[in-house]
Amino acid sequence: MAAAGPWPGLWPALGAAVAALLLLLLWRRRRRAGGAGRVCVAVLGDLGRSPRMQYHALALARHGRQVALLGYLRDRPHRDVLRSENIRLVPVAELSGLRVGPKLLQYVLKVLVQSVQLLYTLLRIDQPSYILLQQNPPGLPSIAVAWVAGLCWGSKLVIDWHNYGYSIMSLSHGRSHPLVLIAKWYEKLFGRLSDYNLCVTDAMKKDLWVNFKIKAVTLYDRPASYFKETPLDLQHNLFMKLAKDYKPFRARYVQYRAGSADRSAFTHRDGSTGSVLRARGRPALLISSTSWTEDEDFSVLLRALEDYERFIEEGAELPALVCVITGKGPLKDYYNGLIQKLHLKHIQICTPWLEAEDYPLLLGSADLGVCLHKSSSGLDLPMKVVDMFGCCLPVCAIHFECLHELVKHNENGLIFRDSQELAKQLKMLFLDFPSLEGKLHHFRENLRESRQLRWDQSWDQTVLPLLANRE
Repeated sequence: MAAAGPWPGLWPALGAAVAALLLLLLWRRRRRAGGAGRVCVAVLGDLGRSPRMQYHALALARHGRQVALLGYLRDRPHRDVLRSENIRLVPVAELSGLRVGPKLLQYVLKVLVQSVQLLYTLLRIDQPSYILLQQNPPGLPSIAVAWVAGLCWGSKLVIDWHNYGYSIMSLSHGRSHPLVLIAKWYEKLFGRLSDYNLCVTDAMKKDLWVNFKIKAVTLYDRPASYFKETPLDLQHNLFMKLAKDYKPFRARYVQYRAGSADRSAFTHRDGSTGSVLRARGRPALLISSTSWTEDEDFSVLLRALEDYERFIEEGAELPALVCVITGKGPLKDYYNGLIQKLHLKHIQICTPWLEAEDYPLLLGSADLGVCLHKSSSGLDLPMKVVDMFGCCLPVCAIHFECLHELVKHNENGLIFRDSQELAKQLKMLFLDFPSLEGKLHHFRENLRESRQLRWDQSWDQTVLPLLANRE
């Protein structure tokens, strides 16, 4: 008797799903209506952690488009998105509980269920003239599903290439793994079916054309208007708010006098005048943000902080540090375990998750940013650095292939390759702290004078002409 096969019942279920989708497609084609002025911005991921797609939605809404912003509603999007009358959030239910059989079967089932779920959701919204899809995460199955939905609606498909899904998968599986090879073939095939393509760097634009024969337009990540230097009184309010939950923000020395309660580690409010002043002998505020994934090795920063501690113990006149690492992700518990094992006297580390409105305020209050992002493809740029630059915050960033398109070494920050080089950079930058004469202040002044382009200006110049091709 022939074997029943490794996945009994899978193919009949798949056939039934495909048949149901075809019937749904035929039904929706008969119900076509005009889609002019409507755009679907789709993310098969958490909308709250997809700032670039939120920016797309806000830019479209600003130009009077009706936007269906589709994705997971895990973390709250920015309040500007929630307040916009032209943006409607369309939730996609997250999958859980697919723990049947081996991992390969689980992955196949997940892709199949996500395909049906995403297509069903796309076909329930009002007909859009464009579907603007975030390519990563993940390209599989969202590109093919968005293309099928576009066929049904008669909509143009625009893919915004942030990175390659297959290169991210290779971090876990290796570049020669069958799933990685299938994902690469898939992105290459279905990526060519899009009507327009955006990408985040000129390096990716070149790679898309050379390797995939996909013609793309570079739309650099740019900071939104609310990423800017934070006034001192707002800094104080933020520090006092964070001090309720995070010890590093609390005042180091309690002085028993009137007004001592209105004091943080970095600022205090004068009881007689009401003005906010910086605290004497305050620590330097170092900030990094992360998704806690394999493409960011935070042990590099932790080793550099240990070296910084040693510099102080050896007599270097350096300020104490408060290191804030924001974000959520799968490796957060692992790194928190490493942090708890450190024995640091002059450095405090905390790993909060900030509200969307507080994150730019904290960047605008910090003294230095650190970026550990290493692109899996070498072709995308860290948006966290873009946001830091919007706040005129100098950055130390780990080197990878196209980083020079954003970070200009010794102009707006420094590039390092390992923990020892980062430690030396921290020592050099903070030797003059908080003087306004050192390299750190020089970098900040360069950022202030650069008058960098903001997202709305860049979007109007790059994306708006594409949408004008068809209404």
